[in-house]
Amino acid sequence: MGSGSRARAPRGGGGATAPGPLLCDVGQCLPRVGTRCLDGRPAELTHKRERGGLLGQSSGIMRVFFQLVVFFYVWNIFTAQKEITEEVKIEVLHRPENCSKASKKGDLLNAHYDGYLAKDGSKFYCSRTQNEGHPKWFVLGVGQVIKGLDIAMMDMCPGEKRKVIIPPSFAYGKEGLEGKIPPDATLVFEIELYAVTKGPRSIETFKQIDTDNDRQLSKTEINQYLERDFEKDEKPRDKSYQNAVLEDIFKKNDHDGDGFISSKEYNVYQHDEL
Repeated sequence: MGSGSRARAPRGGGGATAPGPLLCDVGQCLPRVGTRCLDGRPAELTHKRERGGLLGQSSGIMRVFFQLVVFFYVWNIFTAQKEITEEVKIEVLHRPENCSKASKKGDLLNAHYDGYLAKDGSKFYCSRTQNEGHPKWFVLGVGQVIKGLDIAMMDMCPGEKRKVIIPPSFAYGKEGLEGKIPPDATLVFEIELYAVTKGPRSIETFKQIDTDNDRQLSKTEINQYLERDFEKDEKPRDKSYQNAVLEDIFKKNDHDGDGFISSKEYNVYQHDEL
C-alpha cells in the first residue's frame, strides 16, 4: 500500500463502537444503565410515560370533581329559583270601602274558608261544616294555620273576601296530608273574614276584659268586650252572631268547664311573638 493510504478499523470487536440511536424498537438494543431500559426503550422515555400516566389520572379526577361542582352549583340555582318563583297568589274578590282595621301578625281572626285542590277542583275542607258551622278563630302568623294562609290573610279587612292560590311549599309540601291532600299539591282557598281583634293572648287584653280584676273572665265580661270591639268595626252584629262567638270562645278555652276562663286557660296558646 502507498504511504498515503489509511488503515481501516476492523468491523469486528477490535474497534470503537459507534453510539446507538436514542430511540429503538424492542429487541434491537441491549440494556445500558442510565441510557436504555431492559425492554430496549430509553429510560427517559419510560419515565415520561409514567409521569404522563399519573398526570392523566390526576386530570381525570379533577375533571370529574369540576363537573360535580358545576352540577351542584347549577342545581342550587335551580332549586333557589324555584323557591323564589313559588309564592302565594292573592285575588281580592271584595273589600269594604271603610276598613276599620287591617289584619296583622298576632291578631285574632274570625273567618270562614273553603279549601280545594287546584289539580281537579275537589273540595277537601269547609269550615262551615266544622264546629257546628261557626267561623274559625285563630291567631294570625303564629302557625295555627298553614303558612300559606298566614301569608294570604295579612292586611285583610273585616268583611273582605279573597281567593288565594297556595303552592306546596307553603301548604303540606312533599308529604301531603294523609287521606285528604296528595304530596306536592297546590291548594286554592276562598276566604271570608268576619272579625279582626287584638290577639287575646296578650296580658294587656286580658286585663282590659277582666273589669273586676278577679283574674278570671266571665261570660258577661267577654260579652261586653265583644260588643265594644264590634262597635269599633262600625258593623254592629246581631245578638245571635255575638252569642255564637261567645259560645265558641268558651268551648275552646274553658277547659275545666267552670263557666270562667282563668289566666292559665286564656294563655294556653300563648306565643312569644304575640
